Amino acid sequence: MSFPTVRMRRLRRTAALREMLNQVCLQPSNLIYPIFVEESIKKPVAIASMPGYSRLPIAQVVDEGKQALAQGVKSVLLFGIPAKKDEAGTSAFAKDGVVQKAIRELKKAFGDELVLIGDVCLCEYMSHGHCGIIKDKEVQNDQTLEVLGKVAVSYAESGMDIVAPSAMMDGQVGAIREALDDAGFEQVPIMAYSAKYASGFYGPFREAAESTPKFGNRRSYQMSQGSQQEAMREIELDINEGADIIMVKPALAYLDIIALAKASFNLPIVAYNVSGEYSMVKAAAQNGWIDEKTVTREILTGIKRAGADLIITYHAKDAKSWLNQL
Repeated sequence: MSFPTVRMRRLRRTAALREMLNQVCLQPSNLIYPIFVEESIKKPVAIASMPGYSRLPIAQVVDEGKQALAQGVKSVLLFGIPAKKDEAGTSAFAKDGVVQKAIRELKKAFGDELVLIGDVCLCEYMSHGHCGIIKDKEVQNDQTLEVLGKVAVSYAESGMDIVAPSAMMDGQVGAIREALDDAGFEQVPIMAYSAKYASGFYGPFREAAESTPKFGNRRSYQMSQGSQQEAMREIELDINEGADIIMVKPALAYLDIIALAKASFNLPIVAYNVSGEYSMVKAAAQNGWIDEKTVTREILTGIKRAGADLIITYHAKDAKSWLNQL
């Protein structure tokens, strides 16, 4: 049957009808709120390329957690900017490190009410800005694994709920799972940055985290943009090594990868709506070219529709007040 018997507009006539028939339901609890915590500051430092976002002192991290919960967001992703960087990433696994302190403050304030996720990488902690140990200007995969394991254990000891390795070293999930289990943290899950592409959308994050490489780039360990098969292999390997949750990063240019992952693997899938994607929306909205709320809802719905169960997004600051304005 077709028109005039079939009239598709019948089911779009009212807001209540449209909402009732929506196949994708995006809730604030589906979102994860990134927080940048800097060790050596006393007040927030605005991130120029990410309007509305700041690096925060440890003393203010609890207030930020309150804001997340007030928006209906139940989890935060912590990134640390240490006072001291070196070529061994020692601040990343220090007992009194910036993220470790933030974890303890948040746990003291919220207990299990707020899920804490810790990014396990070394780029913010290394003097050279790369994600691992360097020798002769090459990232040393296997040496880096040992350090990543130390970071994950340090986070777990401080009370982190989930560890999220993002360095894209081969074998990182297995190494971290072994380190956690050996330290008695068998119950701490791993959210693996499994399909993490080398991307131009990371620029604002690198300003925020002070993690731009001093030489070269990350293309030897992050994924090439043109491959679907490579992403599926990376995800499968991470699952086999013990990943509990898998991630695709960035989101908008890789919706096909999210959809493929959803169809291929029976694990929760996270998409990272990254800094450059956020900043493009902010810049266009500030110029009056788009309606920020409408476009943000459309982007997040599209990522969810592609198959993401959870979305890491800087837009989570406005989740509750924006998502339901149909």
